[in-house]
Amino acid sequence: MHAVVGDRLRVHGRAAGTSDQTSEIIEVRGPDGAPPYLVRHDDGQEALVFPGSDALVEHPQGREQT
Repeated sequence: MHAVVGDRLRVHGRAAGTSDQTSEIIEVRGPDGAPPYLVRHDDGQEALVFPGSDALVEHPQGREQT
């Protein structure tokens, strides 16, 4: 997993009927874009996240994944 500030982190809902959680990556703390990530959730709360296999990084349009 590789991210930069401004990417979005999407964590898939873990139970049937639950929605995905999408957050903005505001700081990358791992080497070379690796986790953990400091994220800001849509409700404004911030958290340090160590994403698992149920997460993916979404890059803004115009920026290619490396």
